[in-house]
Amino acid sequence: MRRLSHLLCGLSAVALLTAAAPAMAEMAAAPTAATTTATAGNAFTYQDMIPANRLGDPQVSPDGAWVVYSVTRTDVDANRRSSSLLIQSLKGDGEAKRLPISDGGANTARWGADGSLYFLSSRGGSSQVWVSKDKGETATAVTNLPTDVNAYRVNTQGNAVAVSLAVYPDAENLAASVARAASEAERKSTGKVYDRMFVRHWDTWNDHTQNHLFVVGLGANAGDPVWVTKGFDGDTPSKPFGDESEFTFAPDGQSLIFSAREAGRSEPWSTDFDLYSVATNAPGQLANLTQSNPAWDTGPVFSPDGQTLAYRAMARPGFEADKFNIFLRDMQSGTVRQIAANWDRSADSLQWSKDGNSLFVVAGDVGNTKLFQIDTRNGSVVPLTGEGHVGAVQQTDSGFVLSIDSLSRPSELYTKTFRGREMPIQITNVNPQLDAKQFGEFEQFNFPGWNNETVHGYVIKPANYVEGQKYPVAFIIHGGPQSSMGNSWSFRWNAQTYAGAGYAVVMIDFHGSTGYGQAFTDSISQHWGDRPLEDLQKGWAFAQQKYDFLDGNNACALGASYGGYMINWIAGNWSDEFKCLVNHDGVFDTFGMGFATEELWFTEWENGGTPWENPEGYQRFNPANHVAKWKTPMMVIQGDLDFRIPTAQPLSAFTALQRQGIESRFVMFPDENHWVLKPANSMQWHNEVFGWLDGHLNK
Repeated sequence: MRRLSHLLCGLSAVALLTAAAPAMAEMAAAPTAATTTATAGNAFTYQDMIPANRLGDPQVSPDGAWVVYSVTRTDVDANRRSSSLLIQSLKGDGEAKRLPISDGGANTARWGADGSLYFLSSRGGSSQVWVSKDKGETATAVTNLPTDVNAYRVNTQGNAVAVSLAVYPDAENLAASVARAASEAERKSTGKVYDRMFVRHWDTWNDHTQNHLFVVGLGANAGDPVWVTKGFDGDTPSKPFGDESEFTFAPDGQSLIFSAREAGRSEPWSTDFDLYSVATNAPGQLANLTQSNPAWDTGPVFSPDGQTLAYRAMARPGFEADKFNIFLRDMQSGTVRQIAANWDRSADSLQWSKDGNSLFVVAGDVGNTKLFQIDTRNGSVVPLTGEGHVGAVQQTDSGFVLSIDSLSRPSELYTKTFRGREMPIQITNVNPQLDAKQFGEFEQFNFPGWNNETVHGYVIKPANYVEGQKYPVAFIIHGGPQSSMGNSWSFRWNAQTYAGAGYAVVMIDFHGSTGYGQAFTDSISQHWGDRPLEDLQKGWAFAQQKYDFLDGNNACALGASYGGYMINWIAGNWSDEFKCLVNHDGVFDTFGMGFATEELWFTEWENGGTPWENPEGYQRFNPANHVAKWKTPMMVIQGDLDFRIPTAQPLSAFTALQRQGIESRFVMFPDENHWVLKPANSMQWHNEVFGWLDGHLNK
């Protein structure tokens, strides 16, 4: 299911994008299969993917001379991952260097305005903020708090740091919260008591703590931490995936703006996040800046002059996949205005230009994720990148440092000027061992889907493709359902691993997918089983007609989360099409799911209310009602710590298969959640899945 995390175009926006089309065609992206050099028989496989290095979190120094980023390395045999911080010159002199501070463990590196490098480390026994004054050579502790720091922000003046700590919100002070935690740890009884939800969330039982903000003075301002959100009933950052993008210091360093949802008794069915302001010298005195909006407000960023606050906001309460619109708030008058209202894309992140006249925005767009520039004065939108997936953006004096990945390359760093036509230049290569690997060539296609509307998809040739041959097919269905299986890299569902194993791959961005306009995204709600299924059927037929290397009689369909739901739905409603099925963490009984999942806003929006208010909505596309028609062999996979789609759902699917004598296999990971993350478990997952495909498809 889609996480909160993360959608009719006006004539001006259409004209702008049309005019930009020639420029977009010339834009470069991450290397594609067509540009890689490889030798025959050296196909990229999941054995190559799992230990591949993972680049992330680039941060450009204030003088624009350096970029610090993280690289995570995987030791499959030891079943562990370790991260290091690397620094690289942006002036073209010298190779990347591993920072010595990595030896003690270092993550979440952030530059201070004076060029100091702050980071989180547990080298002292708990996660605290540290600082290096010599670009990562040595470091000293900035905080010495009695509990872990899970996120932080240093103010521009460098004299205070805001930290997020997990505390008992009703504790008198931080010391009392720590004492209570120690008492809980020593308690011999194991019973958990709840008077309200969340009882559990994502993969963790609620321990009654919340993430709250504290401000710690630095240098001459050092003193006891100030609990600035004292009395607030909610988490900031949000759980389970929130980070420091949800709170920020005001430019003068005297107050904080943060995004949070008030918990109360409605938290599991509410998406009403608001922006709050609190002065650092007035703890607990919160001002709600967006109370008039009952939907989601988040991502506050101040303009360079500090006079304007930009943020992202949804319009419909209870809908986590609504479009994130962009708003500007004048901090003096309180006046709020929306910009680029006719731009039919959902903003994933915002960043001010240094002159304060533009916002740089990352958003999904027709199977890619691009960087756009939006003029804050007139709302005009210009794309600055083309194909591929932009994961992170940092500005320099001459342009950007971008992390870009694609269907044929994990994330690398690129530099790019402000001009849309100019190609990004790759500056890192954290996976040189992949340079000689054979990747399958891929192509985007489109066809008339449900309601005769245009639907897009991708096809990938096998890495060992030979002209004139036909190949078995992995038909991969994305989760969400409000997401996209587009031109991006994944370490969990990586289409190139199937191409490397000798399979062709077909992926359809059915109605409900993101990046094609909000109406397209909206169209799946209360229509899980009809519109997307029609798209999948028509897309599969179209691909077979267009690409003669696809062996349509020799295919397996695979999916996770909503994709797993669709596998269950296909089993009873399109049962003669595939030789085998793979269902990972898939919904089996939509009615039961409405009572068992944790984020109730999702099931209630998608099914038109609660199960007792609209039982017909939950039963209309319920796979459990069609199990008598199941006959296709199915592998069912589940993580037992998945509280989004609890184990009873996939286990019920396996029971239905076994009880009817249908060939089936159940693979359960007791220590994984909605995802399979541990290296050894990932290897087993791929061994099982590819073994299942190899056993049912002719190669």
